[in-house]
Amino acid sequence: MLESEKEFALSAVQAAAAICRRVQSGIALDSLDKKDRSPVTVADFAVQALISGLLAEQFPDDALVGEEGADQLREASAEELRNRVVAEVQAARDDDPTSETVLNWIDRGQAAGGAQGRFWVLDPIDGTKGFLRKEQYAIALALIENGQVQLGVLGCPNLPESMDQPTGPDAGYAFVAVKGQGTEAAKMPADGTLGELSPIAVSSSDDPASARRCESVESGHASHDEMAQIAEKAQMTGEPVRLDSQAKYATVARGESVAYLRLSPDASYTEKIWDHAAGEIVVTEAGGVVTDLLGKPLDFTQGRGLVNNRGIIATNAALHERVVRATAEVLGF
Repeated sequence: MLESEKEFALSAVQAAAAICRRVQSGIALDSLDKKDRSPVTVADFAVQALISGLLAEQFPDDALVGEEGADQLREASAEELRNRVVAEVQAARDDDPTSETVLNWIDRGQAAGGAQGRFWVLDPIDGTKGFLRKEQYAIALALIENGQVQLGVLGCPNLPESMDQPTGPDAGYAFVAVKGQGTEAAKMPADGTLGELSPIAVSSSDDPASARRCESVESGHASHDEMAQIAEKAQMTGEPVRLDSQAKYATVARGESVAYLRLSPDASYTEKIWDHAAGEIVVTEAGGVVTDLLGKPLDFTQGRGLVNNRGIIATNAALHERVVRATAEVLGF
């Protein structure tokens, strides 16, 4: 089941990773203006255009829910940015699509999603600040059918074999999960190869004292103070692993951490489906559990947002109820 879709998704994410690496290599950390987001903007648009175009060619009847739209690039003042995006897409393909074709591919990602039918979900670069720091980011692609995530791929071009190791030239992993078939991982180094896929699984530990959690590098994404309070309530006393993007889901899936929490800023905030669809299935097919902060399953039937959910808790399953209870106590649910 879904073998052609799995092959497509892995190939598309691998091609997208090549764009990201090429753009990221041009970032000079010692001189980068922190207000200059142009490198990640170029990569964001180029990846969405590339994957959208490939999808239109291989699965023309499938819609795409993507993070980006091309309105900004169509403005007269965006000519330089538009030309950079088009050049990256052309470099990644065997043909030379026109500027208008590239923009149309990006706009193809404005599908509504919903409870019926089959569509793909794409976050071209999840982890903007990690990308700009040349640290962790992810390319996240998932397939949803009738509101259920059926397949997900996380491409993590800078992820080392262990987060205790520095990112080196051989870093990079791809994670793929198909519903009912488990989760696999393969090395995805910068030389363009994809290693042999091997099954992975979450940690089996039910001992909170020895458990490591992961959380965002940026405290603005979630309150580190509240995270620490929840960890204390759950008796998870180990130092957290801090990294950007849906790569956090990957560390839970491969057993390196046992819990990832995303605390929404407030009850009115709506998580986007592209931020979680691929990560959710990668963790659950590895044996973990993903819910919102109240312990409710994620609901992908409501369009482009998880409007029926608040926040995220992803764990190795054995510690899930403990973390949900601790979260409720700290946040006053």
